Amino acid sequence: MDCVPRISRAQVFDALSSMANIAGYKAVVLAANNFGRFFTGQITAAGKVPPAKVLVIGGGVAGLSAIGTARNMGAIVRAFDTREAVREQVHSMGAEFLEVHVKESGEGGGGYAKEMSKEFIEAEMALFAKQAKDVDIIITTALIPGKKAPTLITKAMIESMKPGSVVVDLAAEAGGNIETIKPGELSVYKDVIHIGYTDLPSRLPTQSSTLYANNISKLLLSFGEKDHFFIDKKDEVVLGSLIAHEGKLLWPPPKITDPSPPARKAAAAVAKKEEGPPNYFQNTLKDSFMYTTGLGTILGLGLVSPNAAFTTMVTTFGLAGIVGYHTVWGVTPALHSPLMSVTNAISGITAVGGMLLMGGGYYPTNVVEGLAATAAFISCINIGGGFLVTQRMLDMFKRPEDPPEYPYLYLIPAGSFIGGYALATQGNFPDIHQMTYLAASLCCVGALTGLSSQKTCRIGNILGMIGVSSGIAATLGIVKPTNEVLTQMIACMGSGALIGTVMAKRMEVTDLPQMVALFHSLVGAAAVITCIANFIAEQPHFDTDPAANVTKTALFLGTYIGGVTFTGSLVAFGKLQGTLNSAPLLLPGRHPMNLCLLLGNVGALGAYMMSNDATLGLSMLGTTSALSAVMGVTLTMAIGGADMPVVITVLNSYSGWALCAEGFMLNNNLMTVVGAMIGSSGAILSYIMCKAMNRSLPNVILGGYGTSSYAGGQAMKIEGTHKEIQVPDTVDLMTEANNILIVPGYGLCVAKAQYPIAELVQLLRSKGKHVKFGIHPVAGRMPGQLNVLLAEAGVPYDVVHEMDEVNPEIESFDLTLVIGANDTVNSAAEEDPNSIIAGMPVIRVWLTKQVIVMKRTLGVGYAAVDNPIFFKDNTWMLLGDAKKTCDALLTRAKEIYSS
Repeated sequence: MDCVPRISRAQVFDALSSMANIAGYKAVVLAANNFGRFFTGQITAAGKVPPAKVLVIGGGVAGLSAIGTARNMGAIVRAFDTREAVREQVHSMGAEFLEVHVKESGEGGGGYAKEMSKEFIEAEMALFAKQAKDVDIIITTALIPGKKAPTLITKAMIESMKPGSVVVDLAAEAGGNIETIKPGELSVYKDVIHIGYTDLPSRLPTQSSTLYANNISKLLLSFGEKDHFFIDKKDEVVLGSLIAHEGKLLWPPPKITDPSPPARKAAAAVAKKEEGPPNYFQNTLKDSFMYTTGLGTILGLGLVSPNAAFTTMVTTFGLAGIVGYHTVWGVTPALHSPLMSVTNAISGITAVGGMLLMGGGYYPTNVVEGLAATAAFISCINIGGGFLVTQRMLDMFKRPEDPPEYPYLYLIPAGSFIGGYALATQGNFPDIHQMTYLAASLCCVGALTGLSSQKTCRIGNILGMIGVSSGIAATLGIVKPTNEVLTQMIACMGSGALIGTVMAKRMEVTDLPQMVALFHSLVGAAAVITCIANFIAEQPHFDTDPAANVTKTALFLGTYIGGVTFTGSLVAFGKLQGTLNSAPLLLPGRHPMNLCLLLGNVGALGAYMMSNDATLGLSMLGTTSALSAVMGVTLTMAIGGADMPVVITVLNSYSGWALCAEGFMLNNNLMTVVGAMIGSSGAILSYIMCKAMNRSLPNVILGGYGTSSYAGGQAMKIEGTHKEIQVPDTVDLMTEANNILIVPGYGLCVAKAQYPIAELVQLLRSKGKHVKFGIHPVAGRMPGQLNVLLAEAGVPYDVVHEMDEVNPEIESFDLTLVIGANDTVNSAAEEDPNSIIAGMPVIRVWLTKQVIVMKRTLGVGYAAVDNPIFFKDNTWMLLGDAKKTCDALLTRAKEIYSS
């Protein structure tokens, strides 16, 4: 049995591995029996007991068994091995893998490590000397075949250990790794208990006999196949086990090299589909079909183009969409909330559509003029409120050390440009209007480009203001209103902007998502109103206008998209504000009902396009307004509160496409360019949000269930008992930690706990602590909301990081505070393929050394999924209101640091 080769395939026959496994387990049990404290940390009424610190030297079978046993008993475990292959196994068991600065491979043969160089040995001895002063228990397992066990723990190291510490030497029979060990004995040297037993497997006789019997029986059964005994010398396990055969000595066998330690079970992971090699032909064919479709669509538009103006507008739309796509991808994730807000403000360009149709005198004189004035009024609410909200948010990202800014100087280019345009309109320069529209469009592009970093974001907002102002000025130049109509325009648009400004000033930062949703509804309403007004105004000319079908199509699409945007945004506002239940309303037969609504719109479009009758056309627009409004309600009501980030971004995209439809309808380049940018912006943000939840956009919009990786079976049953911690002990852990990660969630927003946590972070950083925030893309109720909240509280943006930035270094954090987050840190996403959030990217907080979860209760998050991290060995629950708890943490920390 000793001759069985120590390779992965032969583990089932390997008696040495079986006995080493038992020895590693028994070593920890004996250490715990002789150690004077708990292994696991405890917090009781009598005081706090820190967990024991265990160092395991050697990552073979015995070492890995000791690591697993010590971790299961609640100790903090550190491990060292010269073989790189051991690192991943140590990490998978929740232990810390120690390294030295000298890089050298320790891979040997037969499951053992090789003898290392002098430089490496000196480095590891220095590491052991440092660890000996800190840990409570040392277990050594290092052996080199055919040689005396290396001495790794010297007498000086033993003398530096704390009284009551325990050392266990599993290599005692081969001379020992510990200089002061007495093989076969239990001894004490300098108040450190030494366990040098050489018969550890014999101390678990029943288990040892069972495993040894299994090894022998499985080895014999492996000789041959299908119940036929046969000595196959080509089988490396059989050949390695043979001493003699048919009178011939076969020992020693050929050497087999297998440096990897026996594989151990890692934590359950989400099942991934096995993917074969990529089919490059199929992938290329798919891409070619996509390009064929795109080019064919352009060709088809050329065939149906009624005039050159339409072709020019399509060109403008295409180029604007490409520019918008690349511009939005450059926006830093921390500024996604300001991006939503500034696109909201820019979408107020719908006011241009109303201005082009306004008329009468000091007040409208007919239905068209009344509708146009209404559209301009509500659009300007968006403009005034949107830019002010954006400015308020961007000002929060200023740091004390940032250089001074002089935004008022941008009045020079704004005033010069608009003044120059006003002078040009007095002469005969017919193209000056379109060139002004071009400049306004470029400024709006600049508004999005400026959001690529916190340093340029405020310039971006100013450019957006210049762009919208220039667009309105150019529209006035095109319309050339009378003084009476100009007064009407100023009254409508000025009052709208004033209302928007007042709303933005009074808005709490925590109310940002619902404010954005409300502004989206205004864009949708303005689009519907402008389309209906334009139909009434243009319908008499449809019989003679060659571009009538294009105009009618744009009118209908603008009405349909605007209707969905209007009511969908109002429902989103109600859910976010709390006036409507945030839970999804899953009506029976909702999908057939939505399909019927969609088919009803298609039928209305057919009837509308086939006749130029004014009554029929207006009734069909009214029909699609009603059907699309109902559709907006049914779609949004079926979406739960946790999916609101996607809803907000989708509605943002809808408002852009509605604006595009208005641009085609009115043959207005400015509206088309801005609409394409906003549509692209919302679409990209929707994609980012869905990817962050591992869900498809149809799954979210249609009120779907589960992620793309959801296997559909019974979810893993979570068992265990959570451990609670109180504020004083939490602060003690914070003062002991060096690297601290804070993961906030929507609960932080609700409790408005960002202010005390910001002050606490400032205090910790002043004491030399390294503190970072980790933000999940869908934390909060709109993209980037938590970044804004933290910025408002004074947290420097350079310590606020995205999920993809903190996950690679997650194991380096000594302590993680999870404040009001649940689903975004749920380990079931990676551990349970049957969880409805399986495959969702999450912040892996459970891999940090200690985790404290701050929640009101142990209840589930919005996804209604139990969170296994609540019951993990390294997790403590700090239950209570987040604001009160954070205030208490701050007060306690101040007391400790001031004493």
